[in-house]
This record gives sequence, structure tokens and C-alpha cells, in this order.
Amino acid sequence: MSARSIDIHPQIGRGSVLLQAARKNLPLATLITAMLGLLAVAIVGVAIDPRVITGAPAWMKPAKFAISIAIYAATLLWLLRFVPDRPKLVAIISWGTFFGFAVEMLLITMQVVRGTTSHFNRETPFDATVFTIMGGVIVGMWLLTLVVAVLLFRRNFAAPSIVWGVRLGLTAALLGMAVAFLMPQPTPAQETRIEATGSSPIIGAHAVGVEDGGPGLPIVGWSTEGGDLRVAHFVGMHGLQGLPFTGWVLASFAPAWMTAGRRARLVMVGGGFWIGLTVLLVWQALRGQPLIAPDTSTLLAFMALVGAAVMAALAVILPERPGAH
Repeated sequence: MSARSIDIHPQIGRGSVLLQAARKNLPLATLITAMLGLLAVAIVGVAIDPRVITGAPAWMKPAKFAISIAIYAATLLWLLRFVPDRPKLVAIISWGTFFGFAVEMLLITMQVVRGTTSHFNRETPFDATVFTIMGGVIVGMWLLTLVVAVLLFRRNFAAPSIVWGVRLGLTAALLGMAVAFLMPQPTPAQETRIEATGSSPIIGAHAVGVEDGGPGLPIVGWSTEGGDLRVAHFVGMHGLQGLPFTGWVLASFAPAWMTAGRRARLVMVGGGFWIGLTVLLVWQALRGQPLIAPDTSTLLAFMALVGAAVMAALAVILPERPGAH
């Protein structure tokens, strides 16, 4: 497929952005609209509802999930424009994403209304069923994202830097999403409780080495006393926005002396750094180490990653500079 066959830029002046999106992909446009509406409700909830669940305002989790799902749905809507020749498959992916996340958010919101946590909650058979359904939804979303990645790895739909930004962004996102599969594993304290009593009301955690709900960073809530797998989850998933945007910036604004191939290689360097950083953050979290308190090993690994990325970027850029030879 030709890089010129699809316009990668949004059209302006034909109604609202959401109306344009609805014409192209109704389920994803509807999902974005619903998440923005839920975000408004959640913000009001944070302001007027004094309840706290797992150390955070009760409505904070729906607010964060609404933002994340809206961004993901908007990105997916853009990506699926590059698959105009597979309308049935695009419809399956779009409607699957809509129904999956709709179920996820209904369950999260229901648990907030009930005054209990949605994730890792096995206190009652009902709560366990809710979390099991949510886990199934996440697996389904990961598989749908994998299908999108396979589709877009097999075609050239735009400038090379954008193509590689999309490909590596999807790779980083799949890795970041997969980090969530580590979270439902029982912690040592929960295993001890299960051995002693035969059950535990909570099985799994975001944090490592400490209980969920302890001191955390503002808004995101990432633990400041132990490891937190949500950091790598967040960084990896948002490679799906950061890397294609980097590719677009290079395609649009890089100097004329930098060839398309060089721009693509720069994106590859950025993608390697982003994926490496995600892996590093998983390693840091699994050792029970807070993001804001890295030890010497973590700092050395980060410096090595940055150094490798800088040297690789220079190797791409310097030969193309005027008068470099």
C-alpha cells in the first residue's frame, strides 16, 4: 500500500472532531464520548464524595481509567484508518474494543458505588466473579491489540518514520499491557494468609513489597515506599502515542538533509529506548523499589540505556549532517 494512499492528518472544518470520528468508526467514537462523559461524572465524584478506597478517593480510579481508555480508543481509531481494505476485521476490532471496555468501566463504576475495590477483590463470590470478568476483558483487549499490530507490521501506510513509530509503539504497548498479567499473582503476605486460613480477600497487587493503598505519588498513586508495576504498565502503553508522534514530528519537521531512511532509524532508536525503559521499570518494580528511589544498579542500568540510545542516535544523525565527511 502506498504511503500516499491514506491521509494521516485529521480533516478540519467538517463538523466536530467526534462527529468526523463517528462517521469513520461509530463504536470507537461512541466509546470516546462515553469515557469523556464518565470522566466528568468521576471528577464530580472526587469533589463531593468523601469515601476512600484503597488509599485513594473513591472516584479516582474511574477517572484515571476513563482518561486512559479514551486516549487508547482515539489512538486505535486513528490506527484503523490504515486498514481500509479489511472493513469486517476493523469492525470486529472496533466493536470488540467498545464492548470490552464498556464492561470494564461498568464493573469498576459499580464497585465504586458499592464502596469496594474492583481489582484483586475476592472477598465474596460476587467480587471474585467481577474481577475474573475484568481479567478476561484485559486478555481480550491484549489479543485485539496484537491483531492490530500484526496488520500494521505487514503494510507501509505512511512515511517510514511514522510506520516504524506505529510498529514500535504497538510493540511497547503490548509489553506494557502484558505487565498487568503479573499483578494478579498473590503476594508473599497473601500466600501466607492463604496457607493459614485457606483464603484471602485480596489476591494480587499493583505494589511489590508493600500493601496497595500506602503512600504514593499525587494523582497516579504509584507507591513511594515499594515497587509498583503500574509505572512500567503506564510507560509501555503510552508508547502507542509517543512513538508514532515522534515519527510524525520527524516526517514533518526534520531538516531536508536527513533522509527518510535516517528518520526511520531515529524512530527505531527511540523505540528501542522506550521498550528498554519499560523492561527496566518492570525490573525495578519487581525488586520492591520505588520509582523515586532507584538504587545503584537501577541508575547504572538507566545510564547505560540512555548512553546506548544517544550513541545510536548520533550514529544515525552525524553521517547525514552537511560537511560531516
